[in-house]
Amino acid sequence: MERPAEKKFVRPRDVLLPEETLHGILYLRPAPGLSDPTPSLQPPRADNADTMDIHRCRFVRYPASAINAVAFTHSSLPSVSAQKKHLVKHLQVRLAIGRANGDIEIWNPLQGAWHQELVIPGAKDRSVDGLVWVTEPDGEMGDGKIIHGRSRLFSIGYTTTITEWDLENARAKKHASGQHGEIWCLAAQPPSSKRGATSTVGSRKLVAGTVDGNLVLYSIEDGDLKFQKTLFRTPTRKTKFVSIAFQSHNVVVVGCSNSTICAYDIRNGTLLRQMTLGTDLTGTSKNIIVWAVKCLPNGDIVSGDSTGQVCIWDGKTYTQAQRIQSHTQDVLCLTVSADGSKIVSGGMDRRTAIYEPIAGQAGRWSKVFHRRYHQHDVKAMAAFESKNMSVVVSGGSDSNPVVLPLRTAGKEYHRTLPHLPQIAPLQSAPKARLIVSWWENEVRIWHLLSPAQQLLEDPQAAMSLRKNRKLVAQILVKGESYISSAAISDDGTLLVAATTTDIKVFQLDFSRGEHGEELQIRKVEMPTTGVGATRVQVSPDKQWISWVEEGSRVMIANVQATESEGETSYTLSPPRRLARIRRQIPRNLLLGGLGSYDRNITQMAFSPDSKMLSVADLAGYMDTWVLRGPGESTNGVGGKHDDDAAASESSSDSSDEEESDLTAAGERWIRNPRGKLLPKLSAAPVVLSFSKTPRNDGDYDLLVITALKTLLVFNPLRGALSEWSRRNTYQKLPGPFRDTRDQVKGVVWQGQRAWVYGVASLFMLDLSRDLHPEQQVGQSGQKQGIKRKRDGHEAGAGGRMEKHSLAAQRVRTAVAPDGSKWEDVEMADAAAGGASSSGVEDDDDFDDEDLEEDTDGGELQRLRNDDEDRDGGVNGHADVNGAEKEGSGPRARWWHTYQFRPILGMVPVEGVSAEPGPGGLPPLEVALVERPLESDDLPERYATEGEWER
Repeated sequence: MERPAEKKFVRPRDVLLPEETLHGILYLRPAPGLSDPTPSLQPPRADNADTMDIHRCRFVRYPASAINAVAFTHSSLPSVSAQKKHLVKHLQVRLAIGRANGDIEIWNPLQGAWHQELVIPGAKDRSVDGLVWVTEPDGEMGDGKIIHGRSRLFSIGYTTTITEWDLENARAKKHASGQHGEIWCLAAQPPSSKRGATSTVGSRKLVAGTVDGNLVLYSIEDGDLKFQKTLFRTPTRKTKFVSIAFQSHNVVVVGCSNSTICAYDIRNGTLLRQMTLGTDLTGTSKNIIVWAVKCLPNGDIVSGDSTGQVCIWDGKTYTQAQRIQSHTQDVLCLTVSADGSKIVSGGMDRRTAIYEPIAGQAGRWSKVFHRRYHQHDVKAMAAFESKNMSVVVSGGSDSNPVVLPLRTAGKEYHRTLPHLPQIAPLQSAPKARLIVSWWENEVRIWHLLSPAQQLLEDPQAAMSLRKNRKLVAQILVKGESYISSAAISDDGTLLVAATTTDIKVFQLDFSRGEHGEELQIRKVEMPTTGVGATRVQVSPDKQWISWVEEGSRVMIANVQATESEGETSYTLSPPRRLARIRRQIPRNLLLGGLGSYDRNITQMAFSPDSKMLSVADLAGYMDTWVLRGPGESTNGVGGKHDDDAAASESSSDSSDEEESDLTAAGERWIRNPRGKLLPKLSAAPVVLSFSKTPRNDGDYDLLVITALKTLLVFNPLRGALSEWSRRNTYQKLPGPFRDTRDQVKGVVWQGQRAWVYGVASLFMLDLSRDLHPEQQVGQSGQKQGIKRKRDGHEAGAGGRMEKHSLAAQRVRTAVAPDGSKWEDVEMADAAAGGASSSGVEDDDDFDDEDLEEDTDGGELQRLRNDDEDRDGGVNGHADVNGAEKEGSGPRARWWHTYQFRPILGMVPVEGVSAEPGPGGLPPLEVALVERPLESDDLPERYATEGEWER
């Protein structure tokens, strides 16, 4: 629908650096006692091996996409007593975000940690403009266990089709359409509130409003999705149904484009009442467009329209009770709190406004305050409330989700979530100095020509930086589906790109041509599997390609090279499925909620010698496989373990594929015999990576970082925590690392140093030495317990405001005659504020035991307490007690900086020399890609009152 043409357009401020600085070279030198670097353009001394060369790149493109829809699986969770915590412990609350490019993101609120778990890529000429969750009522098994209601996700995209999404397999599940126009709004029928009513999902419907003024009904009975009937047709097709919300089980309220709001009975399609808004007094348009409509728990109706007004309507008489002029431009979205005590609106003027009832005046509301959290239109928002969380998530054209506190609005900061994906769409071929990036259906390959050392030694380095990068290839993957994952071999000769429907393999050959070095691309035939992949990985030795099908099936294929007439060609063997360990998951969890969605594999890694493969899923389960030759035992373990590892544990997984030889040399992948000893993680992993240097016993260190900032190092072949990880528990990790709210995205290794990066942070952790813990001592002088404490006042957005908030401020008074001594004045909320640090545990609906597992509880604690005799005291690295080698000089144990943001990804590239320096650390050169929002990423927006173009 066209917006008024009289309003002028302005472009948002361009935040990109000048073109000359799009590619910069920096040296970072971590030093003891320093937390932030001083970047240097001068080469370090030859005897200093503690530096890292960074190509700071902003030429790698990743277009931002607008947020059109947001929706929570549950609007609220019931407050239960401590005795009934188990009833809500396993409730799976998720946030779905729909973008203009067709992507659907699934976020886990995670008590304010906000982890992007899954991204379902879009497709060509598709967008997501509306999202609706339908959650079935809870059930009960014969043994009394609760089965939480199944959650189903539906979307619309300004077409005639409604799509249901299969989150377990990360793809579309069903499509349905009817004989009507494009669907502009969609709502799910709420359960009946009448006692004794058998309200099941079979009796609930989806109701949609169309561009030609039709109200249509879709059935979702028995897990199906189909068009049922048309409830109402407008006399003329000029009226458009723009917004929709249910007032009760059978009454739906529709906002129209002709200055009206209509209430319909979906049982017979009759029009109950038509409410009129009049005409636009500004004269820009004859009709008022009702962009958003919501219903309060008491039945009252809230609407937002193109005049910038929020209107309150009496739900019984269907008459206007109040009109609030809170926006200078169109109100595009609304949401209400679960108890109906707050209303939140967002609009084209970038404002987000909060309203509360006026005390003593029933049915009257007032605007409390408004702020501009977004850089562009606020197009969608949704609210979620529980005992610990009370937030509103909004999104719009600026592509950044913003989390606002709802219950504690004005007392806590907001939080802007990144618009960049959690899993970076970035890979590198270090030996060939290639950088691979992808978005939608396009893959771009960049070549960094000269190492950083050569550029810094060149007096004309600043002039040659722009010439150091070269776009060597652009590959468009055929098909409608967008790329879900891609990978490239270390030498840059093999490229794999996967979509949700297909997997493409390409061979890259560099040859000399008339215009210098040219890249030739040839397609490698891929044995068809009939489905695409969500994750793909190439082994370091380029002999194996592994990928994940249908979210949780691990496949692998052997790459065979053939020499012919001086040219090398690649062929792939038929893929084989690797059997995962069968987990004992309660049946009531599999039947309810999101089902087996949390078995989606999000992390995959090969060991540097390509003889070990590890994967991890959202539930925290890890699986590892090892490559063995004919008759070769697994790390010296006897034969019965090998036979058990090669065999599957269930009929669904059993096949001869796991026991058959995959290569001519008789090599085969078997399940790690000690893989069962690896514990279940307390949260979903965000990093899974093998160290580059093996231990003395042939095992590797497997680094795992979870969404709750737990850092663990496992030795997979031993099935145990490493000695370093046993000593360096969560409490001993650096404070800035634990306190950083952004999720970790990846890691780059430099010997035993792990360079861990997030969207706005870069940390160095030396895993060869113990980290110095900060002693946590209370006021009594005794060391505090190991259980991690949470500030019970944080609602799940940003931190609590200390100054300039709307809450009462800290008050101090002078007690000495000369004013030299001050004391805090006791305030009404001081006692509540001090509860979080008093050592008294809060009683909430999120188990403290779950957080204990994050630090020193559960299976991890048992691993740490295992006898050293089980390992034989084997330690693959010297310097385990933090002692530095003689003559090595001072070296930082950890270090961090926040000067790079927002980080799309960081990948290694090989420099001039790979020999370790005097300090024992190999040189490290990386390409760090930043992607701030560009002006081209944002559409034109309307100027608001008192605003001018900068």
